[in-house]
Amino acid sequence: MKILLLSLLIVSATASFAQTPAIPGAPASGTATTPASNRPDASTTPANPVPDPFGATPADTTPTNFTAPAGSTPTTIDAPTGVQPQTRPTTSEAEPIARGNGKVSGILIDSAANKPVEFATIALLNVNTNKPIDGTTADAKGKFTLGKLAPGKYRLQYSFIGYKDKRSSLITIERGSDINLGTIKLAADVRTLKEVNVVGQAAMIEEKVDRLVYNADRDIAAKGGDAGDILRKVPMLSVDLDGNVSLRGSANVTILINNKPSTIVASSVADALKQIPADMIKTVEVITSPSAKYDAEGSAGIINIITKKTTLQGTTLDINGGAGNRGSNLGLNGNYRTGKMGFSLSGFGRAEYNVKGAFANDQTTRSYDQPTDTYSASTRTIQTANTLSQRLFGNYQLGWDYDIDKRTSLTASIRYGARNGIAKQNNLLTQTTAPTSYFPTISDRNVKTTDLSGTVDANLTYTKIYKPQQEFSILALFSRNNRTNNFVSDILGGTDFQTITSRIRNDNLSYNQESTLQIDYQTPIKANQLIEFGVKGIFRKANSDYQYYLANGDSGDFIVDNSRPANTLFYNQNIGASYFSYTLTTKNKYTVKAGARYEYTFIDARFSNESTGTATNIPNYGTLVPSINISKSLKGGKIIKLAYNRRIQRPGIQFLNPNVNSSNPTNITRGNPLLSPEFTDNIEFSTSANIKGLYLNASLFGRRTNGEITAVRDVTRQSVGDPINQVFQQVIQTTYQNVGHEDAYGLNLFGNGTLFGKLQLGGGLDLYHVNLTNNNANPIYSATNSGLVIGGRIMSSMSLANGWGFQLFGGGRGKQVQLQGYQSAMYFYSLGVRKEFNNKKSSLGLAAENILNHPFTQHSELASPILSQTTKTSYYNAGVRLTFTYKLGKMSFDAPQKRRKSIENDDQKGEGGGDNQQQPATTTPASGGRTGGGRTRS
Repeated sequence: MKILLLSLLIVSATASFAQTPAIPGAPASGTATTPASNRPDASTTPANPVPDPFGATPADTTPTNFTAPAGSTPTTIDAPTGVQPQTRPTTSEAEPIARGNGKVSGILIDSAANKPVEFATIALLNVNTNKPIDGTTADAKGKFTLGKLAPGKYRLQYSFIGYKDKRSSLITIERGSDINLGTIKLAADVRTLKEVNVVGQAAMIEEKVDRLVYNADRDIAAKGGDAGDILRKVPMLSVDLDGNVSLRGSANVTILINNKPSTIVASSVADALKQIPADMIKTVEVITSPSAKYDAEGSAGIINIITKKTTLQGTTLDINGGAGNRGSNLGLNGNYRTGKMGFSLSGFGRAEYNVKGAFANDQTTRSYDQPTDTYSASTRTIQTANTLSQRLFGNYQLGWDYDIDKRTSLTASIRYGARNGIAKQNNLLTQTTAPTSYFPTISDRNVKTTDLSGTVDANLTYTKIYKPQQEFSILALFSRNNRTNNFVSDILGGTDFQTITSRIRNDNLSYNQESTLQIDYQTPIKANQLIEFGVKGIFRKANSDYQYYLANGDSGDFIVDNSRPANTLFYNQNIGASYFSYTLTTKNKYTVKAGARYEYTFIDARFSNESTGTATNIPNYGTLVPSINISKSLKGGKIIKLAYNRRIQRPGIQFLNPNVNSSNPTNITRGNPLLSPEFTDNIEFSTSANIKGLYLNASLFGRRTNGEITAVRDVTRQSVGDPINQVFQQVIQTTYQNVGHEDAYGLNLFGNGTLFGKLQLGGGLDLYHVNLTNNNANPIYSATNSGLVIGGRIMSSMSLANGWGFQLFGGGRGKQVQLQGYQSAMYFYSLGVRKEFNNKKSSLGLAAENILNHPFTQHSELASPILSQTTKTSYYNAGVRLTFTYKLGKMSFDAPQKRRKSIENDDQKGEGGGDNQQQPATTTPASGGRTGGGRTRS
């Protein structure tokens, strides 16, 4: 009931918080602000305000007896000689303050990492009542300024989540004072319990300058799961039942891992997420309006998955694992750092077993004669099958970093990811009734798909910091994914359909290789301006080699199927890019970040056998991509943002691959190597506030995509029975063309808060309208669809004494609009409990998900003048697992932690979404689909 009440509170409060009156007694201030973040990938949006730390302060304490909020330990610092600090009102308890012309400023720094403490709260305290009378927040560089202060004596207090509150000694402001406090160091709120550090609790969802951050390391129920389990809980994201991801209804999302791309993501987003253990994810960042520094790719935005790591001194080894009815996992993560050098080594293995499913498919097809404008009679096909999948995943990484001096560093890492998957369609029974037949033709087969993948990622980074905000970096990356995606169909015959009469095999070997070199430079101009510029080269090679074979009986040798000639696609794509970005922060708290990026793409595509496939004259093209972000800080901690950007989406190998995937013979799929990129214009307006500890965020967005890569379905004839004694019939064929147009606009609401200091509740609502068309003049292909899609999530977690923790989660998405039909609603829910032992050095947990689903059933429909299809897919996704963790070693804050640069290739369209129109409930790559746009993804 509490969860329901808070979710209603979040929705109602979000609708009204923009009209909340300004805080009493909180006059406006014309304090000058500092430039936007010095992070190269940061946009200029101010972060969310921090809740008032003074609400529980006793009314009549003195500064020497001040009682800090629970869990913090205030310390005392001495103000620099002759200087005095100041702030702006931050709480509803702020007392009226007389105004003058005094001014104070300073910079807040993490005492261990020597990094700015972003968006900390600075309060000006009345020395007699100990109440805040003015205050402000630090910017992205830790800088703060207080102005219009009257002469008098004050104290400053600095507060931020995860740090000890810190108070200054008595400060005297005189008429005309302009005081610079210099650097003020804040210590982390750390309590040492033997060999374990316990750090202050962060909010589950945080808003940074240019992104939304979900703190996944606080997720109890996700232990033993994968990255997909985490992403389901992130605001604005949707993950379907097959693990495909969409952002605001669009599957055109770029996914980075620690700010770096990987070819496994370009190949298959769903499979890439399964290689990342949930236990290793620290945060998930959602960037909906990337600046010019980011690659132009990813129409809807960027998702950056940050894994856990440490740059502290010492040695640690973490062991974690779990086992359940549908899978098990084991992981090791070790770190060693001494002096200027550090190493990290991690290994993770996961097995998925007993992943069952089923589907039933009913479709009708007919042909169209354009000269006479007539249709043939309809052929009806009914299919059923049970599915069973088994997968093994591995992820192994070695990292190294070295501080050449205090301003220069080198970092390097190498990662290997593996995936071995086997998916079976057992008893795939097909009943076809032709127009002139009284009885159906029946065929039966068992299909085994083998999907093997290995990915190597290696990167090296050099960073030189000349002074704050001025730095130079060179980044290099190499990534290669090798994939084997084969299937074998055993054609069953005899009176009982148990005898293997013949076999069909399709071999498809492919690789996707990427090399990148990037050079970046940034420097401040005056005190409130920053410029960034750089160049980047991306060199890609994609290859797909395919061949079909036939065999008699269950033991005959395979021979080449000459009716389907073999071929190899060679696809080279090279991109040269440059960008420029300018940031301006004004005295009245506006921040503007504008920039442009130019990318030129060279394409060379050919077939090894041009007689069976031709990819000629694919033109090179150049693209100018502008972006602008504007933000404004208002009274009472409210923030408003307005952003526009243009994005590009290039087709990935899964859309280009010309191999005909016919593991389900009545629903075949092939790629199109002649595809061009699609272009999207995005606009977004958002606002956020922190009202008495309740964080709320609302955003409106609009998106228009032209030249959209759209699934085009038609009818063709193909053998569906015994390949030796072939019988041809009409089947549905799916390929891709640049004929799509999409308009989408919507609203995202979410919020979270903490009750009683221990119970954290959060929730959100996603609502958008989509209008889709493929702009095809041919009546048999022409399609238009539109509708409203609604989704949301709600979550609660509680940390109790003696190491106990509990968590509940529920989320889902309503009816999904697709170009030629729809997909029915889906939902997820999970619960978890955890008990920590031995000063948090070990823990045991129990997690359950979808435990009442036996099974969960999803329906989808599509229709056009020449075909119709209704699919029912069953997912047996109820799961229970027991998890454990154990920590060894000891770390310390003896050495500073430096910010590391990273490389981001976010420009290629890969697998995502979730139609599953062609081969429901299978893991065959050609059976993927796109959410929110009717595009089948592969």
